[in-house]
Amino acid sequence: MGERKRLGLRDVRALKPGETVWDAAVPGFGARRQKGDAVAYVLFYRTAEGRQRWQTIGRHGAPWTPEQAREEARRILGAVAKGADPAAEKQAKRRVVTVAELCERYLADAESGRLLVRGGRPKKPLTLASDRGRIEGHIVPFLGRLAVAAVTKQDVERFMHAVAAGETAQSRKTKPRGVSKVRGGRGAATRTIGLLGAIFTYAIDHHVRTDNPAHRVRKFAENRRERRLAEAEYATLGVGLRQAEATIWPPAVACLRFLTLTGWRSGEAVALRWQEVDLARRTAVLPDTKTGRSMRPLSHAACGLLRTLPRLGDGALVFPASRGEGLMTGFKKFARRIVALAGLPADVTPHVMRHSFASLAGDLGYSEPTIAALVGHKGHTITSRYMHAADAVLLAAADAVARRTAELMGEEHSAEVVPLRAIG
Repeated sequence: MGERKRLGLRDVRALKPGETVWDAAVPGFGARRQKGDAVAYVLFYRTAEGRQRWQTIGRHGAPWTPEQAREEARRILGAVAKGADPAAEKQAKRRVVTVAELCERYLADAESGRLLVRGGRPKKPLTLASDRGRIEGHIVPFLGRLAVAAVTKQDVERFMHAVAAGETAQSRKTKPRGVSKVRGGRGAATRTIGLLGAIFTYAIDHHVRTDNPAHRVRKFAENRRERRLAEAEYATLGVGLRQAEATIWPPAVACLRFLTLTGWRSGEAVALRWQEVDLARRTAVLPDTKTGRSMRPLSHAACGLLRTLPRLGDGALVFPASRGEGLMTGFKKFARRIVALAGLPADVTPHVMRHSFASLAGDLGYSEPTIAALVGHKGHTITSRYMHAADAVLLAAADAVARRTAELMGEEHSAEVVPLRAIG
C-alpha cells in the first residue's frame, strides 16, 4: 500500500497528482490526490465476508482535517467489526430506487416465474393481472415517486385511507378499445396493502431497504358477507344465462353455468384445459390450484355441458378467450354482464356461485369433508394426489347438488352420454 506514516497537514499538501499516502495509526486510512488539486481522505477495508471495499470519507478542507478524517476512519472500522458494510450502504443510498421502479422489478420477476409464493409455486396469470391492476391503479399513482427507503408506516397508512376513500379512483385506458375502472373502497384498500407488504418484503430480500413499513398496519376488517343465491334468484339466473347465449361470448356463458354446477373457483374454470378432464371417469385433475394439486368429481350435468363445447386439442382451454390464445382475463366482466342481463343485483359474483353450491350441498345433508372435496377446499387435496377417479360417494354428491341447481334454474340435464362434437 506504499509508505506509511502518521498523516498530517504537511503530508497532505505535499501529495502529487496520482499519489496516495497511508496512515500508520489506522490501517487502511490514507489521503489521495487525483489529477487536480483536490485531496480526498479514503479508507480501504475488508468486510466480514472478505469483500474488499474502498470508501471515500471526504475532501480535504472544511470540515475534513487529517485528525477528523482519522477519527471517522476509526468509526467506520468499528462498524465493520460489528458486521456492517458502510461503503455498500452508502452506494445503495446513492442508487435511489422509487416505489414505481420497485413495483416494475417485482412484476418482472413475478411474471418470469422467478418470484415464488406459497408452496414454492410462481404466481398464476390471473393473480398477476390483479397485482398489476392494483399497482397501476393504486400504488404507483399515490406512492410511485417516493424513494423506497423513504417510505414510512405513516405513508402506508395514509395510502390505505386514501384508497378506502376512493381518492385513487379513476378510469384507465388499458388497450386500444379497453377501459379499466379503478374504484377503491375498503376492500380494495385491504387487499392492496397486502400486496404492498409483499412488495416491500421483496425489497428487503433484494437489499433495497431493511424493514417493511406495511407490517403491523391495522387494516380494515373485510366484513365478507357469505352471499348465496335465493331460489328465486336461481330461476332468474337461469333465464339470464339462456338469454346471454345469443349476445355474450359463448365460452363465458358456459363458464358461468359450469361454476353453478361445480362450485369451482372462477380462476380454476378459466384455466381448465381439456387434458385435465376425464369425461369417462367424470373427474378433473387440476395440477395447480390455490390449495395445490386437486382432483374434482364432475356431475353428469357438468359433463353434459362440457360435451357441448368445441374441443380444439388436449392442450386447449375448455373456456377460451374471445381474442388470442391466453386465458379469458375478462371473464368477470362477462359475468357482470350476464348478471345485469338477468336483472340480478351487482353483488352476485362468480364467488357467489361457489358459496351457493356449497350451501346447497349442506342443505342436502352432505358433510363438511364431502363438500370440501367437491369444491377443493384447503386440507382436502393430499389424498387426491393418489386418486385418479372420484369415488361413488363423491360422484353421487356432485350429481345431487348439480341436479338441484339445474332444477332451481329451470334447466334439465340428461345423464345420457352423447358423442363429442367433431372439430374441423
